[in-house]
Amino acid sequence: MTLEYRPSDPAVLADPFGVYGRLRDEDPAHWSPQLKAWGLRPFFATLPSAEAARMSELVRILTLWMVFRDPPEHTRQRRLASRVFHVRSMHALRPNVEALTSWLLEGIGERSSFDFIAEFAGPLPALVIMDMLGAPRDELARLKRLSDEMALFIGSARDTPAKYQRAEAATHEMADLFRSLIAARRAAPQRDLLSELVHLEDDGDRLSEDELVATCVLLLFAGHETTTHHIANGLAALLRFPAELEKLRANPSLAPAAVEELLRYDGPIGAQVRIVQEPQVYHGREFKTGDRVFVMMNAANRDPRAYPQPDRVDLERHGVPHLTFGYGAHICLGFPLARLEGQIALPAILARWRSIEPAQERMAWMDSMVLRGMKAFPIRVRA
Repeated sequence: MTLEYRPSDPAVLADPFGVYGRLRDEDPAHWSPQLKAWGLRPFFATLPSAEAARMSELVRILTLWMVFRDPPEHTRQRRLASRVFHVRSMHALRPNVEALTSWLLEGIGERSSFDFIAEFAGPLPALVIMDMLGAPRDELARLKRLSDEMALFIGSARDTPAKYQRAEAATHEMADLFRSLIAARRAAPQRDLLSELVHLEDDGDRLSEDELVATCVLLLFAGHETTTHHIANGLAALLRFPAELEKLRANPSLAPAAVEELLRYDGPIGAQVRIVQEPQVYHGREFKTGDRVFVMMNAANRDPRAYPQPDRVDLERHGVPHLTFGYGAHICLGFPLARLEGQIALPAILARWRSIEPAQERMAWMDSMVLRGMKAFPIRVRA
């Protein structure tokens, strides 16, 4: 039977790992005629001038995201940002993450059923990033809506209605908010990481105004969308393997190892995207300059050549590190914070409720090549 990868097939969205296994074994450099996708700069360059003008803010902000830049631009921007966002500064956020976790759990109260994503896994990482950047907490709903609209461009199906117009409007509104916050921190610095970014200087080099805005938008979007799915996918995985769930409940010190295993088992990034810079041959296939390549991270994370029994959760697994945060120069800048949030949130959830179960048999998954997550995760709980 001919192998054809259909990324928008609901069955594949719910469980892509079977087809990932076939791709690994039968066609590791697979050409998909369905994925007529683009890199940001190559795509923007092909737009008619009138259409490009309608997406001017989207073009300006997204092409300044360090994840879409190559050296030397990427090297410089990441060097500056890493002066502020490093393991020590992320770990200093632990009390804040713990306080927000408790606050959200108190808000859920004694309810016996609720949407885990809407009530907890979604708000927690967004609120952490907002506090880092000094954004008022009452802006949560607006920033979540804007981030969802931007996600239409970053990771949704190509036929999503008006995705470019909606993403442009959301980017414009979010950029305006951060420009006002940046101006306020420039005039009167506060005790937050945004103030550090604004006043950062390294041998006379600083982030430009647009780079500051782009970095804020990236941190909010990438820092909460992915961590939301990391926490939700992690809980869903634990519910599939109740013996492992009970291990973590009985021994919360397993949390660091548990988070790594859950990120491997069903991580929030389905794929990373790269543009071929020089022609090359890989697995017998010819890659041309400008070709767009999807690097399937979650397929690598379930490779039986790297992980014994890869389709089961083992919180005491040792061995090859997962690739969920990427690798090399573009490894996720915020991975210490994502790990910290999972290590705090998941044990807190298990300590709060003795019984947790999905409230429906099948979940609706996002139609996305890049993001791997559920649209909602209704659960039933009992203290």
